[in-house]
Formats: sequence, structure tokens, C-alpha cells
Amino acid sequence: MKESSQPNRRSFIRNASIGAAAAISIPAIVSETFAAPKGKKVSIEKGDIILFQGDSITDSGRNNRNAWSPNNNGALGNGYAYMAASQLLLNNPEKDLKIYNKGISGNKVNQLATRWDAEALEIKPNILSIHVGVNDYWHTLNGSYKGTIDDYIGDYRKLLDRTKAALPNVKLIICEPFGVLNVKSVTKDWYPEFDKYRKAAKDIAAEYNAPFVPYQTAFDKAITQAPPSYWTGDGVHPSIAGAALMARTWLEAVKG
Repeated sequence: MKESSQPNRRSFIRNASIGAAAAISIPAIVSETFAAPKGKKVSIEKGDIILFQGDSITDSGRNNRNAWSPNNNGALGNGYAYMAASQLLLNNPEKDLKIYNKGISGNKVNQLATRWDAEALEIKPNILSIHVGVNDYWHTLNGSYKGTIDDYIGDYRKLLDRTKAALPNVKLIICEPFGVLNVKSVTKDWYPEFDKYRKAAKDIAAEYNAPFVPYQTAFDKAITQAPPSYWTGDGVHPSIAGAALMARTWLEAVKG
């Protein structure tokens, strides 16, 4: 019995060590991912109002009944926005932060624009994080949307110009649209066209002097630690682990 259990014990120790190494490496991956482009950061100040905007990845099942209540569990959804908010509130109890999530499933940039006054400008955020772009490309594949990369860029700039005109001191955070290849919806047919949307978001962040959250790089590095399906169920919407990866990456864009 002792002889037969010895290999199992060695295997257990080896596998546990591998698991520990992978767990340790994810924070390092996130830090390196954000540091690589010498990313800008925004400071969290006392009394800040923080707004997450975007599509289903931001929405993540949020409860509209409590949408106007800041720091509300249901209203923040169950994805990266909720996870990032939880850390901000935990680490800054003295700052009286008010955090909202107004992402809506399926939204493209032009749909954000139709609800921007009520669901962004009237909230008067000090920090505004936007994650949008996947649907601007994805919906063209089934013919339900005829927009182009030029529409995406033009609509995004109009939205940000409108925002800066109304809220000149707002601190923007621009998040990269991403896709995890070979997980259901995201196939090789997405590329190279989808890469244009990712580059556009990065260029827009630079143009508006905003931190850029490099989600694609984070996922590309994360899949070296676990299979792509571990991080997302369909290539677009993150799993619990994927949402945590996004939250950790997003938090690299802020100080405090």
C-alpha cells in the first residue's frame, strides 16, 4: 500500500505546485500586461462618482430595478464591473465612492449615444469607463448591422467629444474589445477585421489622453495558464475567472 501511494503523493505534490505557480503568475501577467504599453492611470479621489458603461460584458445581468442606487449589489451585475467595484469600495472606505453600472446587452457605440444624456451625463461621473466594440463588429457577421470600422471610430469620437463638452474634468478609461479565438462564437473569420476595432479603441484612448485597458493581451496571456474555455464560454462573455481577470486588469488603470 505504501509503495502504490507514493507515486500518487508525488503526483499530488507536483500538480499542486503547478497549480500554485499558475495562480501566482496571473497577477504578474496582469501587471505586465498593463505596464507593457506604459499605461496611464487615473487617481481615485474622495467623493468620486465612477460609472461603468458598455455592452453585455459590462451589463453582466445587472438588475435595472436598482439602477439608480450606487454601490448596489444587483445594480452592479455579477461581472468585472461588480468585482472591480468591490475592490475599490473595500480599499477606499474613507472616500465615499459612488459606483454605477449602466452597461446594456447588445449595445454598440451608436446605441450608447441614444441613452447617453440620461445614463451617463446626468450621473456626472468623475471617472467614466467604457467597454464597447465587440457588437460593432460581431453584429455585422449576421447582417443585422451594416456599420463599418469608420462608423465605430466616428461614433466613438462624437460620444467622447459630447462627454468632454458636458463634463470637461471627467477622467476617461477606454477598455479594449476582445475575442478569445476558437471558443464557439469567435472563429478565424473574425480576423484580421476585428483587430481594427481593437486598434481603434487603443488609438482613441491615446487621442483623448485616457488609460487603455488591454483586455486582449490579458486573455492571450491567461490562456497559457488554462484553456481558453476556462476564461470564456463563447469567446466573448467571460466566465467567473475571466471576469475576475478583467477586474484585476481594469484596476491596474486606477491609483488609490
